[in-house]
Order: sequence, then C-alpha cells, then structure tokens
Amino acid sequence: MTAIAASLREKLASPLKIGSVSLNSRVLQSPLSGVTDLVFRRLVRRYAPQSMTYTEMVSAREIHHLQKIPKIMEIDPQEQPISIQLFDCRPDFMAEAARKAIAQGALTIDINMGCPVNKITRKGGGSSLLRQPELAAALVRTVVEAVDVPVTVKTRLGWSDEEINIIEFAQRLQDAGAQLLTLHGRTRAQGYHGPARWDWIGRVKEVLSIPVIANGDIVSVASAVRCLVETGADGVMCSRGTLGYPFLVGEIDACFKGRPLPVPSFTERLNCALDHLQGLWEYKQQRGLLQSRKHLAWYCKGFPGAAELREKLSRLESLAEGQDLLSAAIATLGET
Repeated sequence: MTAIAASLREKLASPLKIGSVSLNSRVLQSPLSGVTDLVFRRLVRRYAPQSMTYTEMVSAREIHHLQKIPKIMEIDPQEQPISIQLFDCRPDFMAEAARKAIAQGALTIDINMGCPVNKITRKGGGSSLLRQPELAAALVRTVVEAVDVPVTVKTRLGWSDEEINIIEFAQRLQDAGAQLLTLHGRTRAQGYHGPARWDWIGRVKEVLSIPVIANGDIVSVASAVRCLVETGADGVMCSRGTLGYPFLVGEIDACFKGRPLPVPSFTERLNCALDHLQGLWEYKQQRGLLQSRKHLAWYCKGFPGAAELREKLSRLESLAEGQDLLSAAIATLGET
C-alpha cells in the first residue's frame, strides 16, 4: 500500500457509489459464462465479502419464451452485494427480465454490451450493440424505466480497431440513464488477445460523470494498482485472472484497504479446489462433476506434478476420484 499515492489511497478507502447503491469495495468479480455460478461466487466471497459479484449472463429471450427463471439466475439470499447481468437486443424483453432479476434479489442490473462470442453477436446482443448505439441507448432507457435499482453496462472499446467508438457510445449510455460503466480495454475483434488498452479507459473516465470500472488484464494486485494509476478509473473488475484462483478479488480488495493478504500456498489453493469440487457436486450433481473438470484443471499450475494432476482431473469420472487425487496432491505438497 505504501506504493499507492495518498490521493489514490483516499479514493480506494471511500465507498463506490452506483446511483442509490453504496459498495464498500472497489473490486468487482466479473460475470463469466460457465464460471460465475453460485458455487464459484461463494468461494470469491469467502475472501472478498464486500465485493460485488455477478451471475453468468442471462438471456432475456430465454426468460421471455420459457417463462421460468434459469438456474444460472439463482441467488443465495445471503450473497450480497450481487448483480444479475442480462443480454438481448429487445428493450421489452430486457425490461421484463430486469423486473424478474430484481425479484430474485439483484442489487443492480447489468447489461452486457461486450460479449464477443458469435452466437451472441449474431442475434444482436453483446458487443454487436457497439454498432447500434441508438438501440443500445434505448435498451438502457427502457430498463431504467422498468426497475428502481441502478442499471449498469459492461462493454468494449468498439467493434474493431477501425470502429473504436467508445467515447460517443459511453456518453450515450450515460445520457440514457446508466449509472456505472465497466469497460473492457479491448475491441470485439481482439476477443481476449493482445494487451488491454487501458489508455482508452482513461479517456472514457475523463468524459463521464458516472463511475468507470476498468476491466482487462487485471491479474494481480500490482496490475490492479497500475491500472488505476494509469486510468484514473473508479475501481477494477477481475475476470479471467480468477479462473482457478478465486482469491484474486479478495487480495486486491485487501490491498486497497491497507490490509494486504499473504499469497495462498499451493496447498491452500488445492484445498480450495477440493471445496469447489464438493460444492459443484452438491449443487448440480453429475452436471456439476463434468463442469468441475475445467475448474480443477485451472487450479493446477506452478507446483511439482501440476501437469499430471491437471490431465487426470480433466478426465474426472466421479466425486471420490477427484477427492482422492486432490487429497493425495495436498499430502505430497505438504511433505515438500
């Protein structure tokens, strides 16, 4: 914390205001499809109890046509603060979904305007909205009118290097009623490749009056601090850096609050993986076991035998097998 300037230290110690909502943490856990389910969020919250977490992004179209709440929208009443992220290109569908999200317990509604995946963009959702600024603004206005909680947006710099329009786009969203913008410092064409361009986040921060959250390449305490120094953003959102490492949000938050945490040992990480496996089994049974394969593989890096363990866990067939493999690895690491 001594490396952080006094002005930034004061900012980090103050609450993050999102309209009527006040958060006691300026570090957020990004929504990640296939990752940020209730089990994963509980692990993140174990180390970052005051940070905002997000559900996986939820299809407003699915909610409208199926007339039921999908499992990925399920919230534990005790897991606050939490937001539900929605996606679609139809204002009426989004308003309907937003009202149902509030009934589920969402503290804010986040609109996804940044997902680069083809199956989302070809239906007019995600980052395709960067090419439809008037529709994007209409989506925000409609959702703002439909609910009495803050509406936020997560987006990117533009469709491609030739179509970076984030300055005007962000101003339109703010004018439409968005009360926080999370900006991933890459274009849709970049996907997740190449360095995040934090300089653009700084430019957006200069022209908006609502909070701006920096996203992209936030993979450590050092990168989070460097990003805030370079951008002047109001906080950071952790994404892929938390895969197999749900400690990250809490590590950054603790540093921001002047109480740095020790880096978890490999044994602690694998014990967390064991909890993750157990949680997925209890929550989703066989489907959770299959999903655990990728999660457990992400935990396995940096220690002797990690590659072999990762390969075995990626083909996991039962809860007992996973427990035995992880327990054996923990015991071996404890002896070294």
